[in-house]
Amino acid sequence: MALIGYARVSSSGQSLEVQRDQLLAAGCTRVFEEKRSGLSQDGREQLALALEYVRDGDVLIVTRLDRLARSITDLRQIVDRVTAKEVGFRALQQGDLDTSTSNGRLMLNMLGAFAEFEADLRRERQREGIDKAKANGIYKGRKPTVPTEEVRTLRSEGVAPSEIAKRLGIGRASVYRALAT
Repeated sequence: MALIGYARVSSSGQSLEVQRDQLLAAGCTRVFEEKRSGLSQDGREQLALALEYVRDGDVLIVTRLDRLARSITDLRQIVDRVTAKEVGFRALQQGDLDTSTSNGRLMLNMLGAFAEFEADLRRERQREGIDKAKANGIYKGRKPTVPTEEVRTLRSEGVAPSEIAKRLGIGRASVYRALAT
C-alpha cells in the first residue's frame, strides 16, 4: 500500500509548497503536482498520471477537495475511477473520508456540493465586482489583440483579408471578426 499525493494550484503565481509539505507529512511517497485550473479535468496531465499510477490498495490523498475538483460531477467521476481501481481516497482538511463506506461517500458528496457552491458564489462576487468597476469606468477589460482600426483601414484600401492577416501577423479569422464589429 502506498500513499500517493496530488497537489494543484490554479495559477503559476501560486505556490505548491504548502500542499506538498502537508502531503509529505501525511506519509505520501509520491506527489503529483500541477499549476492548472480545476474547473475541469481537461489538460490536467499530472492528475491523469496520478490516476494511472495508483494501484490496488493505494490511497490517493489531497489536502482539500477543491484541489481535486471544483464540481461535484468531476469529483464523483474521479473518485469513482479511483474506487474502481480498489484505491482509497482521503482529503486531509476534510477529516478522514473513507470512500469505501456509505457514510464516507455521503460526506464526500455533501462536501463536494458545498465546494461547488462556494466556487459559484466566488464567481458571482467576481462578476458583480467587474460589473461595478465597468459601470464606474475603471474596468475596461483586456486590450484588444487585433488592431481593429488598422484592419478596417487596410480593407477600405482594397487589401484582401489574407494579405491583411499576413501584414499584421494575425489569423485570417481575426481579420473577419475585426471587420464584423
